[in-house]
Amino acid sequence: MVNMRSTRSTDLTANARIRDAAIARFGTHGYDGTSVRDIARDAGVSPGLVIHHFGSKDGLRQACDEWLVRELVSEKGLTEGPAIAETMRGWLDDPSRFHPFIEYFATMLAAGGEGGNRLFDLLLRETAAMLEHGVDTGAMHPSDDPEMRAVMITLNGLAPLLLREQVARVLGVPLDSSAGVRRMTLPSLELYTHGLYTDTTVLDAARAALEGTIATGETMRSDKGPGNPNQDPDPPRTD
Repeated sequence: MVNMRSTRSTDLTANARIRDAAIARFGTHGYDGTSVRDIARDAGVSPGLVIHHFGSKDGLRQACDEWLVRELVSEKGLTEGPAIAETMRGWLDDPSRFHPFIEYFATMLAAGGEGGNRLFDLLLRETAAMLEHGVDTGAMHPSDDPEMRAVMITLNGLAPLLLREQVARVLGVPLDSSAGVRRMTLPSLELYTHGLYTDTTVLDAARAALEGTIATGETMRSDKGPGNPNQDPDPPRTD
């Protein structure tokens, strides 16, 4: 779950200016299409100072990854008290301020490779921590498979970013516009809060279907002989 709890940084240090310039550049032009010199020029510093602060272009990319995930995915997120309304108001008032962040995630993840995998793993780890915190505080239900649920929540949060053009076409407005965000907010939270189905019929059916299967998805076969009164419906092969 993404918690847009910060605006573009008000930290005017050289480090922050370089980071913000890199986020904007990487999001617009991609990692390979961006040079240290480009970032330095946008930040109003020398290329040498960029290397001094971050060690290398890849070191700068990792710093951007870590800062953005820390800012946008919070353990407490939308689970605690007054921060809920404050966070939502900040996002709804002017969501376009997060455009560079959206572009960064979408561009860097779509590029794949080691860097894209590293960013996804970081998002997944922080999402899992947020969900664990929610369960510990009683704000969220526990899961039979917390690891897989974290994967599903991460994918659900990233899908609108990676499919932002398609989502914008359906909504008729950009994803990071106020109209787009306002329309998506309640249905998204309804789904997380109330779920989709009105009873457990489908869930019960899935659990029943999964009984007797192993991790590979193959059905486990009985070792009981055909004359055994407790023979399973799917007897062992005789070939």
